[in-house]
Amino acid sequence: MKILFVCSSNVCRSPYCEFHFKRYMEEYPALKNIVSECNSGAVFNRSKALHSKARKALLAEGFDNAVLDGHKPRFIKDNLTLFLESDVIIGMTRWHKWCLPKELRSKYVNLSEVAGEKYKAIPDPFLAVNQTEYNKVMAVVGDYVKKYALRLLGENDG
Repeated sequence: MKILFVCSSNVCRSPYCEFHFKRYMEEYPALKNIVSECNSGAVFNRSKALHSKARKALLAEGFDNAVLDGHKPRFIKDNLTLFLESDVIIGMTRWHKWCLPKELRSKYVNLSEVAGEKYKAIPDPFLAVNQTEYNKVMAVVGDYVKKYALRLLGENDG
């Protein structure tokens, strides 16, 4: 299965999901038998670099600067093949689904839903006034990503 996490600009929420899910793939090798690729992309804005608050949050969680420097935001119009080849497109809000071309919308599911919970929109932390507020949103994102990884492994179906 090829997973694609999406958000508006691919500089906050979706790369955070990608980095964490790839970490879980290393932590739980059985995930590699289920997921062959994990990527992230943007459905609305073309951006150039990881958001500074995302970088700070990820560094605080043990990710390496060199790994973070490797993230280049991918916009749907420039990377349509990435979207077309994904088996599931996981977004942060229902609005992200409607930013996708019609033929891709059937692949879309919200992050809270793949985590086994009811629909919940993940607010965009881009304009968070400080790192603490930013980190609150990212903690929710991180929790959902872990729940999703465990669900795929069959460890969190309740």
